[in-house]
Amino acid sequence: MFWSDKIAKEIIDSGRHTPYWVDDMFTPSGFAHIGSLRGPIVHDLVYRSLVDAKTPATFTYIFNDFDPVDGLPNELMRMEAELGRPLRLAKSPEPGFASFAEYFTKDFQSVLLSLGVRAEFRSSWDMYHKGLFDGVIREALDNALLIQDIYQKVSGSKKRDKGWLPLQVICEQCGKLGTTRVHGWNGKLVEYTCEPAMVTWAKGCGYTGGTSPFTDPNDPSHHPGKLPWKVDWPAHWKVLGVTIEGAGKDHSSAGGSRDIAKELCKEVFHIDNPYNLPYEFFLIGGKKMSSSKGLGLKGRDLTSLLPPAVGRFLFTRTDYRQAIEFDPMGTMAIPDLFDEYDRCWMAFIDGSDESLSRAFELSQPGNVPQKEATFLPRFRDVANFEQLPNVDVYERFTKIKGSELTATERELISERSVYAKVWLKTYAPDEYRYQISTKPYSRYSLSADQWKFLNALAGIWKNVEDPEKLQSELFALARTQNIDMKAAFKALYMVVLDKEHGPRAGWLLKQFPVTAVVARLTLNTKEVKSDSGGEVATIDKPEFIVIDPALKKSVPSITVGIALIKGVTVAKTNPELEEEKKKFLEGLKGLTTETLGTYPEIISYRKLYKEMGVDWHSRRPSPEALLRRIAVGKDLYTVNTCVDAYNLVVMKHRISVGAFDANNVAFPTVLRYAGEGDEILLLGDKEPTAYTAKEIAYYDTKGGYNIDFNYRDAQRTMVTTDTKNIWINVDGVYDITAEAVSQSLRESVELIMKYCGGTLEFMGIVK
Repeated sequence: MFWSDKIAKEIIDSGRHTPYWVDDMFTPSGFAHIGSLRGPIVHDLVYRSLVDAKTPATFTYIFNDFDPVDGLPNELMRMEAELGRPLRLAKSPEPGFASFAEYFTKDFQSVLLSLGVRAEFRSSWDMYHKGLFDGVIREALDNALLIQDIYQKVSGSKKRDKGWLPLQVICEQCGKLGTTRVHGWNGKLVEYTCEPAMVTWAKGCGYTGGTSPFTDPNDPSHHPGKLPWKVDWPAHWKVLGVTIEGAGKDHSSAGGSRDIAKELCKEVFHIDNPYNLPYEFFLIGGKKMSSSKGLGLKGRDLTSLLPPAVGRFLFTRTDYRQAIEFDPMGTMAIPDLFDEYDRCWMAFIDGSDESLSRAFELSQPGNVPQKEATFLPRFRDVANFEQLPNVDVYERFTKIKGSELTATERELISERSVYAKVWLKTYAPDEYRYQISTKPYSRYSLSADQWKFLNALAGIWKNVEDPEKLQSELFALARTQNIDMKAAFKALYMVVLDKEHGPRAGWLLKQFPVTAVVARLTLNTKEVKSDSGGEVATIDKPEFIVIDPALKKSVPSITVGIALIKGVTVAKTNPELEEEKKKFLEGLKGLTTETLGTYPEIISYRKLYKEMGVDWHSRRPSPEALLRRIAVGKDLYTVNTCVDAYNLVVMKHRISVGAFDANNVAFPTVLRYAGEGDEILLLGDKEPTAYTAKEIAYYDTKGGYNIDFNYRDAQRTMVTTDTKNIWINVDGVYDITAEAVSQSLRESVELIMKYCGGTLEFMGIVK
């Protein structure tokens, strides 16, 4: 029997918990994370199982919009003035909504509805203001000492301050709820003080006054009192008649809020304790979701990366007592989830497994499909086909099925194509995406004949436009050179894609820039092709730059790319560049701060910062600083056409790039450990910053012009619209290889010259 059906049977067989009223609640103080979906879906599944067992049941979902604003995500720190105010009275973060609560309530409601949560949505604010809580407020106030005793007995907490009462009211002077302490009760009115320092996240105004804690039917502007959460929870149960409600397992730990609520039910409100559902956590990368800490995806993200039925299945398939581990970033978690969903669908069709079949049924947000033979296109096959240009996926799956597709099957393929594109763009592992490799040629053990084939192919690649003709030329070249066809194609895929296999080469590889493919095909020639976008050679320019031997010995993995571009024209903005920025940023949707810490490039810089004694939380490496702005919802600032151009490369490859006004750099320069106490006036600062002897920086003959390996640059060498010659440094260390630095250098030069013009004097990797 499926787990939610077992729970329903246990509830019914117990003869208790009647009438069957299922309830759950959420505080709309910000965007709900994906883990917040487990509660409503668990409760919805139990409710559906009760209904399917032919028992009348009710399901409510409460939005606790009477609670105060007690914290703000990074993107809403501008709204600090709202801290302490009730969510229902606080201003909306965006226009078009009546309040802070309405903005986030409607967002989460839309997600719940799309996932088929069949609850009746209610507002805690409305329930209080309709007088439904007047009775339980009186019971709580009259039993304040008993409630204190229960807190102390159950949780071991200290005795509350003398005069403490389990209620808060909205301050009549400043409108805050989270800062008020009720300390007097005469049976009709409460006396309260708006405490300046009662909480750390809001400041009260100091006002002391008295008010009725009850609804006044003759005065709609009067606000009733609000019970504190641990009392409010069982009070809701009494007001509504709830008989079934659970929460995350942390609430059910010994001495926790559930134990307190159970005692309050018995001793204060005189109701039965509802049936408990202490469900396990939803984890990403082994960590519990937390909106306040920026951990995990938002609930609203779920239906952008998974169809509603598969998104609901993610929660349905797992017993509520087991943790759900789901990490979509850079893994095969999403294709594996589709495979499991399809396995349950097939069990539903053929009746081979009752539990799997039931998991599929309960995962449907709406009506359950008919039990009819259905061809299920495998998600990873859809993703594979989506990467091939000019491929008709319906035609491909018709061949795989062996007969014409039904309307349902075509609709399913269409839906999965949409989500496959999302997965490929944002979540798929790099090895699954077809993209140009950045690995060094020494990684590949290819024979002389294979390299001869690839070098010759480079010449063909430059001149053949038609993919079909290119495919033919590949075969013809292999025959001409008398090389085994399998060995020839293996060499091609390995060097260009870092894979042993791939789809039709002519079609696939024509998606990539010709110069980029040619650069890979000629890796072993070590030719300098800086004007055509090929590999950048090592370069020896001691009159311009050297790496200090002591630094190189201490950190041997340090790699520096350099370039000098003369005769540039730097503008403030460029419409084409702004459009390119816009398109690039669209591809970063869904990026989270948690994800940044998984990138090897970011990890490499953080490791170096730690070695330098620099806290990377306060001084973010430049690639991380740029991407973090996007992750927390900030706009990418506009500086000028040079800086904006290379910033795109920085974000793309997560490798730091610095550009400087060459006329203001006093050559030669050196990358070395800084002098203890040396100072640098950084961009945007009014006072100089002192170096420590552990920090790595670029120096010219006048002093440091950069700090912490391109964290920030000096004002005196900044690129402006007056700059005519540009000096470029690209920084690699640890897992950031010379080849990766070379690629970022090449692309930075190309993009700067595209938007600023100029002539490339030289570029390369410093010996």
